[in-house]
Amino acid sequence: MEIENSVVLITGAAMRVGRTVALELAKKGAIIVFSYYLEEEPWQETMQEIKNLCGECLAIQTEIRSAADVKNLVQQTIEHYGRVDVLINNASIWLKAPFLEISEMDWDLSLDVNLKGPFLASQAVAPHMLAQGQGVIINITDLSAFQTWPGYAHHAASKAGLVSLTKSLAVELAPEIRVNAIAPGTVLLPEDAPPEKAEWAVDKSLLKRVGEPEDVARLIAFLIESEFTTGSVYFVDGGRSLV
Repeated sequence: MEIENSVVLITGAAMRVGRTVALELAKKGAIIVFSYYLEEEPWQETMQEIKNLCGECLAIQTEIRSAADVKNLVQQTIEHYGRVDVLINNASIWLKAPFLEISEMDWDLSLDVNLKGPFLASQAVAPHMLAQGQGVIINITDLSAFQTWPGYAHHAASKAGLVSLTKSLAVELAPEIRVNAIAPGTVLLPEDAPPEKAEWAVDKSLLKRVGEPEDVARLIAFLIESEFTTGSVYFVDGGRSLV
């Protein structure tokens, strides 16, 4: 699929990695629609930057855990641009707690945002993609789906579920819709991360450096354009999954 003039819907793209993905695809001529959750997120600045690049952008406040909100997100995209060519399920939440201290509320929150959200979005866009004869869905998981991270049982369960969902969708929606997942390593540290966190990330990387959000964006562009890729998980982690 050509990126130029394609309509790309990205969940949770007002900031961090999602924002970089949106900007990189906009540079390639994509029409960008993105969701944001909180009004205080820098969604207006992100939208203006995208408009400066491609001239076409729509930002919609969305509760990704709500089927009604997600349907509205997709419907507004269709009303404005007539189609959805690419869905990138990027919205995510990171929660940490020892297993015996995970509350039911936090368990539900992790699963709802990280797994239910992509399920709802994919189910909402799939009929439109099938009707138009083509589409691409890309899910953003992470290494916790494949490694054991103490303190992240609820997060890991949600991301492992997303890997399974990716494979199921690839089978059920083929051949019109291609579905893949990306598992990033450390590509963007928290703003308040101490120096030792960066040192740890470098040590865990076979390439001995921290990645960049652009590394994820470039892989996403490849998966949009590569017509013979579906049902796979692609690591962009500097080799960390092998350590």
